[in-house]
Amino acid sequence: MSKNKDKSCPVMKTSIGGQALIEGIMMRGPKRSAMAVRNMQDEIVIEEWDTPGNSRPGFFKIPVVRGIFNFFDSLKTGYKALTRSAEISTLDAITKSDKPEGEEKPDSVPEEPKPEETAEGEASAPSDVQAGETTAEESPESTPEPAESRTENPDKPEKKDRNARTKIEVKEEEKLSKFQISIVMIIGIVLGLVLAVGLFILAPTYSATGILSLTGLDPTTPQGQIWRSVIEGVIKIILLVGYVAAVALMKDIRRTYMYHGAEHKTIFCYEAGLPLTVENVRGMRRFHPRCGTSFMILMVLVSIFIGFFIPSVYVPEGPVWLNTLIRAAIKLALVPLTVGIGYELLKFAGRHDNILTKIISAPGIALQHLTVYEPDDDMIEVAIAAVQKVIPEDGSDRIR
Repeated sequence: MSKNKDKSCPVMKTSIGGQALIEGIMMRGPKRSAMAVRNMQDEIVIEEWDTPGNSRPGFFKIPVVRGIFNFFDSLKTGYKALTRSAEISTLDAITKSDKPEGEEKPDSVPEEPKPEETAEGEASAPSDVQAGETTAEESPESTPEPAESRTENPDKPEKKDRNARTKIEVKEEEKLSKFQISIVMIIGIVLGLVLAVGLFILAPTYSATGILSLTGLDPTTPQGQIWRSVIEGVIKIILLVGYVAAVALMKDIRRTYMYHGAEHKTIFCYEAGLPLTVENVRGMRRFHPRCGTSFMILMVLVSIFIGFFIPSVYVPEGPVWLNTLIRAAIKLALVPLTVGIGYELLKFAGRHDNILTKIISAPGIALQHLTVYEPDDDMIEVAIAAVQKVIPEDGSDRIR
């Protein structure tokens, strides 16, 4: 155990971060981002793009403000990468297998996506592609057209084999499948936002109001206001932990959480200055202070603190439900501020190593036991393939 701890000890810290995908991982560097996904042919498909954000005006780089924009940009880029990983890991294999016999199957995925992201980023260091990997640049530009049945008699109309499909039909089928996945993902995001607002804003607010009424505490007094924020915070933490634990019971999510572990271990290996090999990565720690899981719990804790300063009554002599709803609306409006402060705390914890940062990181590290699992060697290979593409040659990712 001590051996692994020493091995994981960083000699520097990097700004490179990542996200677990469906059968893959996305890594974001200072100027380059990349995603590596293992498809059903057991190939590692790699796609790269520039990481925009460095050309932003100075206002967008102000502390707290930068966290708000980086958070929402990360959500947008993460959604695109997640959708693309679903296509690579499942959809592409399905559409290939549906093509008529005799039609050549491409070795890789057709197009390189260009998700718009806002993390800081830089050029990837040259690295050899591992065995079994394919890249977007190696993909064929088009699918060969299947042979069509034709008649030799020019006076008779051409006959078309009902079992054969033209290239256009295949392409239309692929577009329809991608469109269906996009629709499902959009519906999932909308439902997720509704669920998040309901679970983490409305439910705690109304529950705290009910509990205060049972205890006889007046929420308009300073004491009642403090207890109200504490009760809301405790309910939020219980809901968050319960939700994460319930989701982890799903088999597919557990695999994603294993890729999450591969992402963390690979970053630790790079920060330790060791060669990026499966053996070296395997010995690293799983839990990283800059994890998105830590960010979620930090947002909850920050929201508790902000809640202390939100007055309990806004409409004199108004009904309890109306005042509670107004409080919930104000908390929703303060979400960007909560995100910005949480981002700065996470950034501070990732850059420093002292007693204060250990305290800041402790809740997130504890919650990561539910979201970061030990990966297998195949997952580690995917993580290595992704991070190698975003490590800049000039060392611009190093923050210490």
